[in-house]
Amino acid sequence: MEKQISLPIEGMTCSACSSRIEKVLNKMNGVTAQVNLAIERAEVKYDDQQVSSNEVVNEIERLGYNVAEAKEEFNVSGMTCAACSSRIEKVLQKTPGVKSASVNLANETANVSFTEGMVTTDSIIKKVNQLGYEAKVRENEELSNQRKEDELVRKKKYLVASTLLSFPLLLTMLDHLLGISLPMIFMNPWFQFALATPVQFVIGWQFYRGAYHTLKNKSANMDVLIALGTSAAYFYSLSEAIRFSAGASGEVHLYFETSAILITLVLLGKYFETRAKGRTTQALSALLNLQAKEATVLRNGEEITIPLKEVEVEDIVIVKPGEKIPVDGVVVSGETHVDESMITGESMPVSKQMGEEVIGATLNKNGSIQMKATKVGKDTALASIVKVVEEAQGSKAPIQRMADVISGYFVPIVVAIAMLTFVVWISFIDPGSMASALVASIAVLVIACPCALGLATPTSIMVGTGKGAEMGILFKGGVYLEKAQSVNTVVFDKTGTITNGKPEVTDFTADGETLDLVVSAEKRSEHPLAEAITKYGQLKQAIIYDVSEFTAITGQGLKADVDQKSILIGNRKLFNEQSVEYTQYESQMTDLENEGKTVMLIGVNGEVKGLLAVMDTIKESAKHALNQLKEQGNQLILLTGDNRRAAHHIAAQAGIDKVIAEVLPEQKAEEIENLRKEGYVVAMVGDGINDAPALAISDLGIAIGTGTDVAIEAADLTILGGDLELIPKAFELSRKTMKNIRQNLFWALAYNTAGIPVAALGLLAPWIAGAAMAFSSVSVVSNSLRLKKLKL
Repeated sequence: MEKQISLPIEGMTCSACSSRIEKVLNKMNGVTAQVNLAIERAEVKYDDQQVSSNEVVNEIERLGYNVAEAKEEFNVSGMTCAACSSRIEKVLQKTPGVKSASVNLANETANVSFTEGMVTTDSIIKKVNQLGYEAKVRENEELSNQRKEDELVRKKKYLVASTLLSFPLLLTMLDHLLGISLPMIFMNPWFQFALATPVQFVIGWQFYRGAYHTLKNKSANMDVLIALGTSAAYFYSLSEAIRFSAGASGEVHLYFETSAILITLVLLGKYFETRAKGRTTQALSALLNLQAKEATVLRNGEEITIPLKEVEVEDIVIVKPGEKIPVDGVVVSGETHVDESMITGESMPVSKQMGEEVIGATLNKNGSIQMKATKVGKDTALASIVKVVEEAQGSKAPIQRMADVISGYFVPIVVAIAMLTFVVWISFIDPGSMASALVASIAVLVIACPCALGLATPTSIMVGTGKGAEMGILFKGGVYLEKAQSVNTVVFDKTGTITNGKPEVTDFTADGETLDLVVSAEKRSEHPLAEAITKYGQLKQAIIYDVSEFTAITGQGLKADVDQKSILIGNRKLFNEQSVEYTQYESQMTDLENEGKTVMLIGVNGEVKGLLAVMDTIKESAKHALNQLKEQGNQLILLTGDNRRAAHHIAAQAGIDKVIAEVLPEQKAEEIENLRKEGYVVAMVGDGINDAPALAISDLGIAIGTGTDVAIEAADLTILGGDLELIPKAFELSRKTMKNIRQNLFWALAYNTAGIPVAALGLLAPWIAGAAMAFSSVSVVSNSLRLKKLKL
């Protein structure tokens, strides 16, 4: 059968490329192709009896080009247990054109990567819907929350109705167990039938629908177990009721209460589970709530207030005191102080003047400003952070694969055990007793529902990554959250990571009058160190004089006339050329230079008055953070392109034992690879830009940044702001989260493993099995939610 696909191709540079692809494709059996360089697309017709679409794509990629990959996130409703999510994932991954699929039971989403032209979002949705679930392209957070709220209300209505109908049946059970006195109507088979039937086929229809679609696709899930167990109890009871009406002799065994109460307990468990799962996404909702809802913009000379989503790049936005800055942009008028703590972790408001950048969702404190929007919508810093958290919460840690594999085999095995239990009871344990065999086999089916197993990992990951996001720790995915626990070697870049990244004056040996002259001269300089000297002068309240003459001397320093005095600031070479004697300061200069500081002599009217030293200083949080990392058992290494003298001095101050200095960016990656070859699990900490090669090759790349796109894209883990103390907290969060996952998996598996033989031996009533099954799911989610209260 002939089929046609349209493939977007990346990497073609000229007509020779398109011709080559076209020629190779047309040589394939059953393929006719036309490649258009202008629109970078290949129109391919092929006979699917002779060649597959994947083979066509592979041939294009073999030639060195890429077939563009698209990513889409879907909301998926109707999943009840791990078998559901595992089934959807398997079917999608087998779909031609789908590169990868990850289905998350806890937040009911599917992340799918696929080849454009081979498959569409509509075809993916259709595929999922054919399995008996409902898929939609991911809604915005507001719509998604509303949908979840509506779903919770629906489940509550079903639960209330089921409870009201099941309660009289529960009383009949208590009558059997405790001998309480009930009106005779309660014991009438047809009264019980009237109560149980709407529970079984109206409220419980969702289980039949789910079971049908699952079995139709040659799989099995929780719905199959519930439908089998409750149907067996219901129809056996119905046959007993008919036998009673026909006047048959002997005791009538009714289990209408078993089927109705089981369905009610499952609904109760699902209701509490849905409520608890809603709390796992609170961190993401809190992030989204940080942004403004509206913005005031200048359009055609008028101020108008518009919804945030309508703000466009280049719009002039007016932000008044106390308002949130709506989008990322640049100040074009006015000045203010902005609270950027939610992005940078810096508690003090930051001064913002004309030409300086401001970040969306930060708080304007005390001045009115006009700003030009530079990034809006999904391009803002906050949107980038939210995207990272969403992807992390929707991703799978390697440990979850084990649970998925187990779930895939679990339900069919349980059904087989239940059937064997029925045969053994009716044949050997209580020969000929349909009732006893039925009760035991129903209990097996119910106690073994793998709901808790499917929730064990994703709920912990969602809560763990959400907890991290609240603290400014952004894991890029579950795989990195799991990997962080194994790190035993942490390698640090120096500038901007261990140090503040900006030089500061550390030593000044002249008097106050000389400081006034130095600061006045340096205010005219554009040298990077001049800013540090000027800031030092502001701190010391230096007097600023007029500068009549100013000359910058490249590589040496500067000359200036300040307050009718001749000023000289610079290195030895400058003073030697100007014939100014400085031997009395030589020893002090050497000592300071051995500490890695940049030293400048100060001359006034041809005479040395003192010196000043400038250095990039260590962050306040560095020593404590590095000490914590050592206590966690990590080896610490400083890896920098700076000279050895400066590197060793910084390392000694910070408490780092091993130093690798004077290396280029590409050599940093080689050093990381060497450490990995030695068997270390290496985390590289850098600024996410010039350290990109090293970040990429390390086991765990950690970017210290302010949530910029570059930092987030470069690393597996981003620490917002510059607080190094978040790194040991990130490792501790990883360990606690993985411990939580292991607890969940252990209890979920132990519960099922221990419960099945107990049920098979007839020691567990079906309704107790149902209550225990519901409790197990709620307990797993509740255990995961403990991470929200974690103290780090």
